[in-house]
Amino acid sequence: MSLTESSDSTSEKPVSLIWGCELSKQKDSYTFQMPEGWHCEQQLALRTICLGESARDEFHVVEVVAEEGDTRPPVPLATLKPSVLPMATLAGVELTPPVTFRLRAGSGPVYISGQYISMMTSDEEEEEEEEEEEESPEKPPKGQTARKGGAAKKRKLEKEDEPNNTVPEDPLPGKGRGAGRGRKAAPKK
Repeated sequence: MSLTESSDSTSEKPVSLIWGCELSKQKDSYTFQMPEGWHCEQQLALRTICLGESARDEFHVVEVVAEEGDTRPPVPLATLKPSVLPMATLAGVELTPPVTFRLRAGSGPVYISGQYISMMTSDEEEEEEEEEEEESPEKPPKGQTARKGGAAKKRKLEKEDEPNNTVPEDPLPGKGRGAGRGRKAAPKK
């Protein structure tokens, strides 16, 4: 099932969280894992890869590494250099966890950011709403919030509904030489 489809047994809605990691000479790889208790479809949508301000002027290559046991070669995501290309925007790069990023060349720091998207079932949603209700003060139910400017909007609509029978008393002057050009006629001698 994809993130855009819905299940017949339970209703699901996508939940998006901001995600990021840092790669450097000290920590040259990072593996993004699914949280233990989550058994729904998940994706990691990458947005940007950028160099930190202390990055040396050298090539920094970031790649995605296949899972252990997989024979596919690593796939380079970006090659960055502070003086040439300090940041790359990644549109349409959506990966399914677990995903391992590795700094193949360079000393970093390199920052990878994106969105972690997960499908939340209606059961999880209800539990989350119950927790929020316990923590936060009472709020009016959805759709029953106070409406501002109701009377003013009503008057405006009534005014628009009235027939507009007013006709200008002086018709606008037609086009022609000197008439209606915004200049006054010169006084006659």
